[in-house]
Amino acid sequence: MKIRTLRYYFHEAVTSFFRNSLMSLASVATVTLSLFILGLFMTTVYNLNHMASYLENQVELSVYLKDGLTAEQVQSVETRLRALPHTEKVQFVNKDEALKVFRERLGDQSYLLDSMQGNPLPASFEVVYSGPDAVRAGAAAAAQYAEVDSVQYGQETIEQLFEFTRIVRIGGAVLIVFLAFSTLFIISNTIRLTVFARRQEIEIMKYVGATNSFIRWPFLLEGMILGLIGSIIAGILLWQMYLWSIRKLVESGLAFLPLIPVYPFVAQLALLLVVIGIGIGILGSAISVRKYMQV
Repeated sequence: MKIRTLRYYFHEAVTSFFRNSLMSLASVATVTLSLFILGLFMTTVYNLNHMASYLENQVELSVYLKDGLTAEQVQSVETRLRALPHTEKVQFVNKDEALKVFRERLGDQSYLLDSMQGNPLPASFEVVYSGPDAVRAGAAAAAQYAEVDSVQYGQETIEQLFEFTRIVRIGGAVLIVFLAFSTLFIISNTIRLTVFARRQEIEIMKYVGATNSFIRWPFLLEGMILGLIGSIIAGILLWQMYLWSIRKLVESGLAFLPLIPVYPFVAQLALLLVVIGIGIGILGSAISVRKYMQV
């Protein structure tokens, strides 16, 4: 493509953008709103997925030992636990430490333990794994040890958590794709209005011998410009909204929530919106102008 021809395409695209200023503003507003909603939804899904992964990785397996074990037997259990796949940390908690922790958890009601004779709490191992599936496998393996009385990792609660994270990941991906296609549909129909307003111009250019590509390129570049401007505005709005949301959570005392840090997450998401905006703008223009090429 010659430089002069390319310059002509850009000139026509920019001229059309300002000539049809109301249509252009409507298209930019549609792109901005659609991509902003898409960005908000992606931000929500990514943060839910991040929180789910964080909670999954906080799951610990408690392996309770039988009373009366020798030091060699306890050491044997620890060695086998450390040898299990995906084991990251194994910590031994003796009976005295278990009672101390239990007393701290009771808080103001710790006096209830004063009348207790002896220490009924068992010694245990707290095991941390690298993933949620490894917790279940580790629990099944540890339950077979002769020295182990029971294993506990909040099975029902954790299984519900695993199911929730699975739904978030699968459902979130499906909804993001659906929303992206919805955005394409909205934008292509908005750009179609611009093309429709210039249908007679397209027909005249066809009659005088202009090729399809010569007619199509200014519209594709115009769609790219519309998508670029709208996506940049959407990215800025999303960045401000995310900062505002985090600030409100901190002020509300919810700073402990494991949200994704602002940087580089928002910058990467904004760049993704720009790419999507340009792509949808070009694709929407191509879809819209195709009808008027048949003259």
